[in-house]
Amino acid sequence: MDRRTVVIGSINYDIIIKQDRLPKIGETISANSVSMSGGGKGANQAVQCAKLGLDTHMIGKVGNDHFGDELLNGLEKYHVHTNFIKKADTNSGLGFVNSFPDGRLLSTIEKGANYKLQIKDIQDAVSIIKEASIVVIQLEIPIKVAEYAIQLGKKHGCYIILNAAPSVPISADVLKLVDCFVVNEAEASYYAGTEIETAEQALAASDLLQNMVAHLVCITLGEKGSVLFDGKEKQYFPAEKVDVIETTGAGDSYIGGIAYSVLNNFLINEMGKFASKVSSKTVTNIGAHEAMPSLEEVIM
Repeated sequence: MDRRTVVIGSINYDIIIKQDRLPKIGETISANSVSMSGGGKGANQAVQCAKLGLDTHMIGKVGNDHFGDELLNGLEKYHVHTNFIKKADTNSGLGFVNSFPDGRLLSTIEKGANYKLQIKDIQDAVSIIKEASIVVIQLEIPIKVAEYAIQLGKKHGCYIILNAAPSVPISADVLKLVDCFVVNEAEASYYAGTEIETAEQALAASDLLQNMVAHLVCITLGEKGSVLFDGKEKQYFPAEKVDVIETTGAGDSYIGGIAYSVLNNFLINEMGKFASKVSSKTVTNIGAHEAMPSLEEVIM
């Protein structure tokens, strides 16, 4: 299978504030540190794919501002092709991330240019979609654009990975075109209509979720691991034990690992282990793009 991957989705500039706790209403507290990094689920997943050696193209929008220039330069630094990223006459998407000592995060995003992405922008990039083996999509862009991208990718024979984050209503007919459906416990709960917090609950709900898509469902559970089910083989994978510094981008690293696994024809057992290892490397460093591991770092 050709190693060309197209990622369609969000591109944000992240401001990461490390602090002991959130302030109370009316209270001001000092941060322990502040760092800035390229982010957004789409950009994160594109960078991780590129760091794993995949020929990765990004489709999305940044703002006509300083942040937009920084984001494009950052993606190119990690060898993500940016030919089909356009500038919108608005501000770039921004992410404000609160990071706590135990590795937990809270995030607020400003949609910015991400919600200026249109169906025409996907049509304008059809030449690269035709040449791709995998199309990766998330939902930090307008849902109609995401649905169209899924349909177009499938029309041209691409393997479709959908990270349904954030969880929003999506056409059942379009969802049936998705080859790999990746959700965390909150998103899985939304689509399954039942609470999913534990591995046992994820294993039980995976049947329902797998029936919604064409092939594979992946439920990520953070420090509790992940569950994969393709309609035949169902398996739980515990998270690797590492010293967690920060979890920014960990889920996006996991998806990069899934994309690499698909392109290399991994079995479910290999896929779950590899994606978990990629994700575990990311949480041992600060930031998203900077923290994501290369293929050499994963297999060493």
